[in-house]
Amino acid sequence: MHQRVALDPFHSETIDPSAVFARHLGLFAFPRGAHLTERTKPLGEWLAQRTALNTWPYSRCLEGPPATETRITSQNDRPVQGINFGSQDYLGLASHPALRDAAFRALEEFGPHAASSPMLQGNTALSRRLEMALAERLGMEHVLLFPTGWAAGFGVIAGLVRPNDHILIDQLAHACLMQGARAATPNHTFFRHNCVEDVRRRLAKIRTRDTQNAILVITEGLFSMDSDSPDLPALQEVCREHGAVLMVDVAHDFGATGPGGAGQVGLQGMLGQVDLVMGSFSKTLASNGGFVATRDLSVKQYLGVYGGPHIYSNALSPVAAGVVLEALRIVCSAEGDALRNRALDNILRLRRGFAAKGIECLGNPSNIVPVITGDETLAKWTGRLLEEHGLLANLVEFPAVPRGRSRFRFQVMASHSGRQVDAAVEIFSRCLAQAREIAGTAGAAPETVRLVVAL
Repeated sequence: MHQRVALDPFHSETIDPSAVFARHLGLFAFPRGAHLTERTKPLGEWLAQRTALNTWPYSRCLEGPPATETRITSQNDRPVQGINFGSQDYLGLASHPALRDAAFRALEEFGPHAASSPMLQGNTALSRRLEMALAERLGMEHVLLFPTGWAAGFGVIAGLVRPNDHILIDQLAHACLMQGARAATPNHTFFRHNCVEDVRRRLAKIRTRDTQNAILVITEGLFSMDSDSPDLPALQEVCREHGAVLMVDVAHDFGATGPGGAGQVGLQGMLGQVDLVMGSFSKTLASNGGFVATRDLSVKQYLGVYGGPHIYSNALSPVAAGVVLEALRIVCSAEGDALRNRALDNILRLRRGFAAKGIECLGNPSNIVPVITGDETLAKWTGRLLEEHGLLANLVEFPAVPRGRSRFRFQVMASHSGRQVDAAVEIFSRCLAQAREIAGTAGAAPETVRLVVAL
């Protein structure tokens, strides 16, 4: 199989795909060189090679709504249309007419922009109502809003933790939480994924040498790469035993699972019992934005003053606040229960279909269905073939996951039909088999690509 990709008519070189695939993003994370911008070029050259091979499945552009079937444009401007298992609109609310109506109402009443920090006059009647509605659903007294979920995760950590304090964070926690921990204190360590006993041991060790400074323990309600959850009651208990504070990121489960959409906090009987709950609107609640929930007014006030992404960013737009408020109303209603049941039917149908094909899925049933390919080369060829056959699913590769554990993260929506779920299983299994033939058992691709590049 030969392909000629013309990027420049004057210079050319032959690119071996196996050599391209042997490299990964981690190799470019710490560039060397005295010129800050010139040293980015090796990454650009590598991305150009992967893009020309149609194996760079990131930075794609939606050409329509994130519906169950949608159109995208790839990085090299290839149009792709297919069944969409790559969007995190878990209950399908992004296309709900009630949310569009709420957006129009907010736009008409408040305009498109808060035009100020929430510390000044960026709050609106809609954002105040949203704070109260979130607090009620979570069984907490107070909620503080942030412009994005990332800002909430980073901001609560950097806002509360000081350099002499300590952080214990699950080794698979989201990047915003890890970056917040690194920014807040040098005293941050990782505990084994979902291991309460490791947390207990590490907390005891910290407290034997430091009884004066604070400890924050960080986990997630639903981990998005493995679709698993921690034992929240046990974690909260061990934190209280050692005078530590527990924070749970509920970005992926809040609204999508649990009684009334309360996520793992609700499923595990911990509503109002977890010290700090933070989350994002960008999954089930169909908008940008994030929040932190607490039982203590002083915590909300402190973060309002010292939580940098809150005080130094413009407030959540009134349109976003109106949309989330309406989405939350649906999430907490009988309609929300029906949507979660429909999503669960799709989730179980997808997992059964993969199991019947001998394809491994990780974790427990949730809107995230991680499908393991393992070998990085195999994963990249599979991703290329999926686009060619009209299936959109997100490839996750090293360093986002460990070496040899590449996977496709299928994100299941309530609005998927049974036909679409079955088609996804069939397309993926065929593409995976074809990719194995291309990649070969040794992981080397028998394809030589004549790639024309600027030298």
